[in-house]
Amino acid sequence: MTEKLYHAKPNGAAALLGIFVMYVLAILTLINGGFGSGFLAFLAGLVAALGWIPLCGLKVLRPSEALVLTLFGKYKGTIREAGFYCVNPFCTAVNPAATTRLAQSGETQGKNASPVNVSLTATGAQVSTEAYTKKISLKAMTLNNGIQKINDCLGNPVEIGIAVIWKVNDTAKAVFNVDNYKEYLSLQCDSALRNIVRLYPYDVATGVDTTGDGMADEGSLRGSAELVADRIKKEIQSKVNDAGLEIIEARITYLAYAPEIASVMLQRQQASAIIDARKMIVDGAVGMVEMALERLNEKQMVQLDEERKAAMVSNLLVVLCGNHDAQPVVNSGSLY
Repeated sequence: MTEKLYHAKPNGAAALLGIFVMYVLAILTLINGGFGSGFLAFLAGLVAALGWIPLCGLKVLRPSEALVLTLFGKYKGTIREAGFYCVNPFCTAVNPAATTRLAQSGETQGKNASPVNVSLTATGAQVSTEAYTKKISLKAMTLNNGIQKINDCLGNPVEIGIAVIWKVNDTAKAVFNVDNYKEYLSLQCDSALRNIVRLYPYDVATGVDTTGDGMADEGSLRGSAELVADRIKKEIQSKVNDAGLEIIEARITYLAYAPEIASVMLQRQQASAIIDARKMIVDGAVGMVEMALERLNEKQMVQLDEERKAAMVSNLLVVLCGNHDAQPVVNSGSLY
């Protein structure tokens, strides 16, 4: 089912004025005994008894709001434009997600809001017992389902959280194609996040294909956050098209190793950093020793045999590669 517009003009003010005038005339007629006419008295009484029914058709819409109307179970259309409308009083507004409040969205209550009774569903959406409206918001809203623990492609448990910016595009699909489009979105975000995270390692790993082209690459959750977020967005969009929702943006808001392996992975990172630093120190020390020997040979300052060259190289490497400052021993006698 696709959305169609309900053909109505914002004439609610005129309709309200007409109902008020009708009630005044009916009351005046009853007070004056129908002006001597039984039919007028009966008609005035009927208006006084049933004149409130058109009031049920008065609808007020603010900007970026929509109202899905059904008449005796049949979809009649959607009102999208802001204004004061008078529609068929027997039309019913439909919004199965009216009581659902998504975590961190624009619909959640602020810190200073009055407390209400709230229960948490399995998908992380909140169902409130406060007074609600059947209007559907067309604004861009934010969904944050919280931090999830997922195994990456190497089997390491990681904790990751995303924020998804979304809005309703097709109100008919959102209302009639799924039971509750907000809970549906929350569940699909969880599923898409797990599907994508399982394709990537936390850090760059050798021999891992994250793109599916059969070639190893350097993709990772930590180093390719923008690419991962874009893939998550496309995955969610493919799942919520039937619900009439548009995913504007998805961003990773939290990423870390799970607590049970965080300390071990930290030691691994520290060891890797120490090894890289040692490699750099050794490369630099070898280059400095090589340069020193070449300069001595060019200047012909000292004639060293192979044994003394080896001793000199050993001493220089110890000095250059040591963790602490060298403590030199001065020989005041002969070298031989």
